[in-house]
Amino acid sequence: MSKYTIVIHGGAGTILKQDLTDEKELAYKTALEVALNSGYALLEKGGSAVEAVLTATMSLENNILFNAGKGSVFAKDGSQEMDASIMEGKHLMAGAVCAVRNIRNPVELAYTIMTQSQHVMMTGQGAYDFAKLYGINTEPDEYFYSEFRHTQWKQMQDSEETALDHNVLIKDSASVKTTADNKKFGTVGAAALDIHGNIAAATSTGGMTNKQFGRVGDSPIIGAGTYANNKTCAISCTGHGEPFIRAVTAYDVSCLMEYKGLSLEEAMRIVVHDKLMKINGEGGMIGVDAKGNAAMIFNSDGMYRAIRSSAGQNETAIYK
Repeated sequence: MSKYTIVIHGGAGTILKQDLTDEKELAYKTALEVALNSGYALLEKGGSAVEAVLTATMSLENNILFNAGKGSVFAKDGSQEMDASIMEGKHLMAGAVCAVRNIRNPVELAYTIMTQSQHVMMTGQGAYDFAKLYGINTEPDEYFYSEFRHTQWKQMQDSEETALDHNVLIKDSASVKTTADNKKFGTVGAAALDIHGNIAAATSTGGMTNKQFGRVGDSPIIGAGTYANNKTCAISCTGHGEPFIRAVTAYDVSCLMEYKGLSLEEAMRIVVHDKLMKINGEGGMIGVDAKGNAAMIFNSDGMYRAIRSSAGQNETAIYK
């Protein structure tokens, strides 16, 4: 029987057991399992890796716990701008979207760009117009509202600071500061192998709280936050986007496999624990290869993550 595998993530960072109540931990694990099972069910029925990562990522976008889609953070101007990308490894086709508003599932728009246009990336209003043309679901601002996210943003609104997802904010008389030991990068994503031997990856995020000037991270950038090639691997990243862009992180894993003959896990470990750390790149990644191997590697204290395969793997985890 041909192997099939799916791995997902809901963000990495300083995720410590003492910071999560039992109730909240269960909520995160349940959300991960729902997303994982939705993608796995498609693979089990002979569906494609692209369909599996799209479905799993949309499930995470629909859950307010994660900084993507419904749970996206607020930018400096009070808007919620979202980024996403998807790539398949057989033909190296890809789609990406950045700085879009009111799109219910940005990864679905990225998929539609990949399959229905001659382009790879669209941005802002143009991407929104394309979404409307193809019947992509949109939602009013209220759909994306979260009291926690809004309170976090209001504390930072008058500062020039930005925060990574769930940072705990501390106000003092001079400025707004974030605790360096409480960082969580809430990007979501998935990578999968199907029974046909094809692989794919997808990534989606709401970016950084209080981000300015249309800032875009690594998530929608092919080769940085997302990459897939049947010759090597499919990768989805989560972390502080700027170092991940500078390191061309996802593609670097593929390069180490293609040109140095490293295994998926060896290549991921070099990129995450060596190359990224040398430029203060904190976070992690998930990946699969065309042989059915999978890995979930991070250099932070934790990563919301899960894996399920036809070989019997079935694990959901949060902490290191």
